[in-house]
Formats: sequence, structure tokens, C-alpha cells
Amino acid sequence: MISRINNQAPFWIDPDATDTPFPDPSLALREPDGLLAIGGNLSAQKLVEAYRSGIFPWYNEGQPVLWWSPDPRLVLYTDDLKLSRSLRKTLARQPFRLTMDQAFTTVIEACAQPRKNSEGTWISPEMIDAYRELHKLGLAHSVEAWQDKQLVGGLYGIAVGRMFFGESMFSRISDASKVAFVHLVRQLSAWGFPLIDCQVYTRHLASLGARFMDRRAFIAALEKLREMPVVPPPWQFDDDLPEPLE
Repeated sequence: MISRINNQAPFWIDPDATDTPFPDPSLALREPDGLLAIGGNLSAQKLVEAYRSGIFPWYNEGQPVLWWSPDPRLVLYTDDLKLSRSLRKTLARQPFRLTMDQAFTTVIEACAQPRKNSEGTWISPEMIDAYRELHKLGLAHSVEAWQDKQLVGGLYGIAVGRMFFGESMFSRISDASKVAFVHLVRQLSAWGFPLIDCQVYTRHLASLGARFMDRRAFIAALEKLREMPVVPPPWQFDDDLPEPLE
């Protein structure tokens, strides 16, 4: 069952009604930007439906699930990746060994750790369990940066067709997550993923070339890309992937 609160968004979704569809993302609030619905659950079925509709969950532990579809949306075209001079130097040194889908649980748990100047995290144990299930289904993927057999950075996200939805990243050594992200972008480009959903603005992502995209245009692109063939799991980097130095 789905209903409106005060006859407007955000909509309320019954947590026990697994077959309740999401409202149209165009009905989301302008302030806070993109809040569409409250409630529901984090079942694999619900999460897949959300991502296919251009919606994602984002909420603090102890709250009901909050569902978002901001306008505009921060995205990165995989052919528009920008590399700073310092990042190019790091890439040239090849300080990390990069893998995919080798340590998903460790990556998401590291992403869940509180950040500097932050009181908490939105990646709750419930969220971790939900995305681990998506990983088992071959829909959630991780990238790992290793140094001396230690995991020092990485990221995770969701793939639906040929659209990748970036979720979170972490670094224990300077540039580790950036290097992981750069290699992911190049690999996704090689696989025919034209677009990465970055969800909301951060200076870090903007420095790598991410830019805003109108929600209507984003949904139109998603409707095409979500129907394209998936890349079978587990993911791994191509042996002949060019070094991302151009």
C-alpha cells in the first residue's frame, strides 16, 4: 500500500507490501531535494525496483527507509573522466594492486566507518546486509585497492544493465579510492557503460569530471541502459585494459 502524507510527497510505503510500486520520481520534493517516499524495506526486489526507477535509499540508522531521486542528478560520463596532475603521477607509479569483487563485505564495512568530522554513517548493518544480498545476486560490485596484501581503499556500487550506480568509497592511504575509481571508470567504458550515477554533489567527484544532469534526461537514459545485457559476475579487470593516463 502507498499513500501520501498531507496529500503530497513524501509518500508512505507499507514496509510489508513488497509488491507496492514506487511513485513517479517527478513527484519528489524540491526541498529536501529529491525526497520521494518513506518506508518500504531493503529487500533485493525493492532495491532493484528502486534503481531501475532512478531511486535510491539514503537514511540514518533508526529512521524509516528514505527514498530519493534528486533533480538535478550528479553523473559522470565514462569518457569524460578528468585526471589532475597529482593523480596522474600517482597512477604512473602504480602503487596499488586493483581487483574487483574480491572483498565486497570488507569494502562496504570500511565504507560504513565514520569519517573525519562526521558523527555517524548512513551505511547501517541493515544496509550492509541488503547490499551483501545484492552482491550474492551478482548486482552489487566492489573495487579493491591493495598494498602489501592490505586493503587500503575501494568502492562499491550497483549495476543495472549498462548503468552503474556508485554508492560509497573509502581510503586508508592517499588517493587509494581515486585510483580504484579511475580504473573502474575505464573498465566500465570498455564494457559499454556510458554513464555512472554519482547521485549527489561532492567536490571530490566533481574534480573527476562529474556534472549535473536533469532528472528527466537521467531517467530517459536509464530506461535504455537498464535493458542492455549485464556483465556476468564476478567482475574482473580486463588484462589488456589501457592504463588511464591520457
